[in-house]
Amino acid sequence: MAEATPRRNLTSRALRIELGRRLAKRRLARNVTQQALAEEAGIGLRTLRRIEAGHPCSLDSFLRLASVLGVAEALLSTVPSGEIRPIERADSGGRERQRARRRRGRPPKEPWSWAEDLND
Repeated sequence: MAEATPRRNLTSRALRIELGRRLAKRRLARNVTQQALAEEAGIGLRTLRRIEAGHPCSLDSFLRLASVLGVAEALLSTVPSGEIRPIERADSGGRERQRARRRRGRPPKEPWSWAEDLND
């Protein structure tokens, strides 16, 4: 069966459910019991069951589980490292940004979206 097509703006609940389902499938593909995986990850069996069912959990528990299941690197690759580009480094005198600033001027009244171009 093919993976579900990624959708934009998923709710946190929908993300938890999908992540739990995928983690459970990964565990089963490795032929590992919930008890054995919970012990290896250093989390409680009840916590693992809740994660697989899509219930809220601590980030630490999720990361422990992801690490044991071998998906931690994939998680890291989804978020860019934020390395400064060489031209930006030259413009900033070699320093990296430490904090964000408010933008000057007034923001646009309504943000632009692709939906506005549908009638064109």
